Amino acid sequence: MSAGLLIVNADDFGLTPGVNRGIVEGFERGIVTSTSMLAVAPAFDDAVSCRKATDHERLGIGVHFALVGEDPPLLPAKEIPSLVDSRGRFWASWKQFLPRAVAGRIDPGEVRAELRAQLQRIEEAGITPTHVDTHQHLHLWPVVRGVVLDLARDAGIDAIRVPRSTGRGLQPRGIVFLAGRLSAAARVAGLRHPQGFAGLDESGHLDRERLATVVDSLVAGRSVEIGCHPGVADDPARDRYRWGFEWPAELAALCDPAVRERIERRGFVLGSFADL
Repeated sequence: MSAGLLIVNADDFGLTPGVNRGIVEGFERGIVTSTSMLAVAPAFDDAVSCRKATDHERLGIGVHFALVGEDPPLLPAKEIPSLVDSRGRFWASWKQFLPRAVAGRIDPGEVRAELRAQLQRIEEAGITPTHVDTHQHLHLWPVVRGVVLDLARDAGIDAIRVPRSTGRGLQPRGIVFLAGRLSAAARVAGLRHPQGFAGLDESGHLDRERLATVVDSLVAGRSVEIGCHPGVADDPARDRYRWGFEWPAELAALCDPAVRERIERRGFVLGSFADL
């Protein structure tokens, strides 16, 4: 049986200095092989510095496009009015964004302009992205999906995240349905993606026990991405992000030698999107 490829991708590179340090530590001491960079985040420049200080040739870096969240867009509010609230800020989460998208109140041209600016900022930092994905997985949604695929293809980026859920209920079933549509669209656009995805249902709470369970559930011989959110414990800048995530617990799990041994026993080789 051939070995499976396991991509362990840490989201939100650039969010805070502590998140940046956690991602680098997860890469240098643990099983993190890839990260997704958040161009709108306040610690973006710090992330660029962290990337230069580590063995960046082995760390895959992708684009974590954002259209929601606490941090402001790169473009002025007057250029993207359908994407911002009365204060000129992104909507807080997908819960505010998606009803507007369903109602046709999100302008795809404005989505394209803002996401193009985010991609350009990352490229101007000297980074050649290995893949694309989105904050809160908004590229599952058609109005965002097409733009992300077009931008990736135009930039020569040939890999994309296809998030999936194994949970029960209406929302997980919706994610699975949209993931199938995204996978088909990516194939038409010529973009690759791992065959499986894990970590969505455990997002922000991927501690040692949950990570071990996730690894044990992986289908042998396939390519799989595990999404994660490591960060160091001492990070006052993170207080503004009230997501309830357990960043230090995730970092501890990712750096646990027993987890690496478990991955090897399951027949997986660690790599990045460049290895697809």
